[in-house]
Amino acid sequence: MPSTILSRRDLAFLLYEWLDVERLAERERFADHGRETFDAALDTAERIATDLFAPHNKKNDQNEPHVVDGKVAIIPEVKAALDAWSEAGLLAAAQDYELGGMQLPCVVEKAVSAYGMAANVATSAYLLLTLGNANTLLKTATPLQVERFVRPMLAGDFFGTMCLSEPQAGSSLSDITTRAEPDPQDGPDGERQYRLRGNKMWISGGEHELAGNIVHLVLAKIPGPDGRPIPGVKGISLFIVPKYLLDADGKPGERNDVVLAGLNHKMGNRGTTNCLLNFGEGQHRPGGRAGAIGYLVGQQHQGLANMFHMMNEARIGVGMGATVLGVTGYLHALDYARTRLQGRHPAQKDPAQPQLPIIAHTDVRRMLLAQKAYAEGALALVLYSARLVDEQRTAPDEAARLKADRLLDILTPITKSWPAQWCLEANSLAIQVHGGYGYTREYNVEQFYRDNRLNAIHEGTHGIHGLDLLGRKVSIQNGALFAALGEEIGATVARARDVASADLRGHAAQLDAAWQRVVTVTQAMYGAGDMNRTLANASLYLEAVGHVVVAWLWLEQALACPPDGGSEPDFYRGKLQACRYFYQWELPKTGPQLDLLAQLDTTALDMQDPWF
Repeated sequence: MPSTILSRRDLAFLLYEWLDVERLAERERFADHGRETFDAALDTAERIATDLFAPHNKKNDQNEPHVVDGKVAIIPEVKAALDAWSEAGLLAAAQDYELGGMQLPCVVEKAVSAYGMAANVATSAYLLLTLGNANTLLKTATPLQVERFVRPMLAGDFFGTMCLSEPQAGSSLSDITTRAEPDPQDGPDGERQYRLRGNKMWISGGEHELAGNIVHLVLAKIPGPDGRPIPGVKGISLFIVPKYLLDADGKPGERNDVVLAGLNHKMGNRGTTNCLLNFGEGQHRPGGRAGAIGYLVGQQHQGLANMFHMMNEARIGVGMGATVLGVTGYLHALDYARTRLQGRHPAQKDPAQPQLPIIAHTDVRRMLLAQKAYAEGALALVLYSARLVDEQRTAPDEAARLKADRLLDILTPITKSWPAQWCLEANSLAIQVHGGYGYTREYNVEQFYRDNRLNAIHEGTHGIHGLDLLGRKVSIQNGALFAALGEEIGATVARARDVASADLRGHAAQLDAAWQRVVTVTQAMYGAGDMNRTLANASLYLEAVGHVVVAWLWLEQALACPPDGGSEPDFYRGKLQACRYFYQWELPKTGPQLDLLAQLDTTALDMQDPWF
């Protein structure tokens, strides 16, 4: 029976037939690898996801974490799954050998992680957060900090978090009030200590007993010479604040002054603890003094820049989480549609005739095709972005690395936001395919929808990423990022114009026209001379450009299919039909959107509070 977690055949197509991941093994970093080792890692991930992650997904949702005697209680299956993942080396799969890793390419590591997220996104969140934390420290921390905090995280002995938001600040990080004051006493290893005081809200994985320690990465402000923090984001610094302080041997010892103030109970993703944390309120007094002990990461006042290492990686991770929830929802709906008998064709009026599986009904096929187009398009987008990370880090020449850096930078807000919007729509359609049963807890699709709804908010709302894309990414470096994306789209269009397929040539013309329209509309929006007007409809711009980008990647997938269908004509015909659907049903939606954007419409901007 085919898996309803992920389609291994689709992963193989994307990795090997389209992205040509095997060629990465020609590079020094990946010289020990090839398809055999890549597949072995995917096999291990699929087995652990199937055996240990998926079985407790519903139980995790129905028995969410809660506080018992001051500690967070979590069902035991969560720790068993996380331990198995770490012990198999999957948490450190892309890391250096010296750090206990496998040195797998990022694109393969993301495909590996997709299995855990598709099987149980709540349990996998602890891994995603820990890996993002560790990678941030690898870029910014001292060798001592790497040894004491990163190595245990990559081994799965410690877990990590990111602590940005505060109750009064939300996404407006310039308004955080958490303070970090130099501590007169150095740590046992001679490292300079700070005492932190403040509150952090919406901290995923912020408190639990799943690992021996929790390494919090905390944004806080160091007071200036006048005793007051520098206002705005320029005054923000980044700190390591562990739940337990480490002794001279690097073992967890005295409890730090970090306390759980409460758990937030969400509509989905319920198995991941989400916390309000209090730092430095005196419940625990390390060294006899109040204040949570923290260690500065990198330079003072560079905290936001340092944290963005984690945030950008987390955004690709959120995109993958949203994507695979769309994929697994689609696979569940497909399985249901093939086995559920109901109704007959419109022309068949004889009630004595047997009922048909609902996949025989055109509207059900429409809903399944839309899910396939959204989910497999999103998976292509996320894996393409991960492949850019490998190019950025290991391409043999500087020009290729720079090109990958520019493409990754402009695609990151789309990679995070497009799957969060459209794979949620895929989950909605999966419920619809199930009919009334889709709304019951007996079937998994209602949970997939609830779990996925978080991703439109997680790591930045659509509005924030729309502002990032339109307000920054398309214009920085004199438009070099925007031009790089246009060049890639243009290259695909040129390739498609030379193929025998009239359908693909038609798609190429349609894509070229859509991108040229994006270019002219973007120029018109920047020509307004008023950034309030330019950015007023940034979310719509994000959606329209995202659709054009995914159309591009569908054409890329179609070009990777053998013209004669090869030995698997059904698989490749399915790909081509999903591409056709996207060009017939989805890409045309961008026309009216771009028309509206070109008008620099101010309907929302002009609306006043009292008018509501």
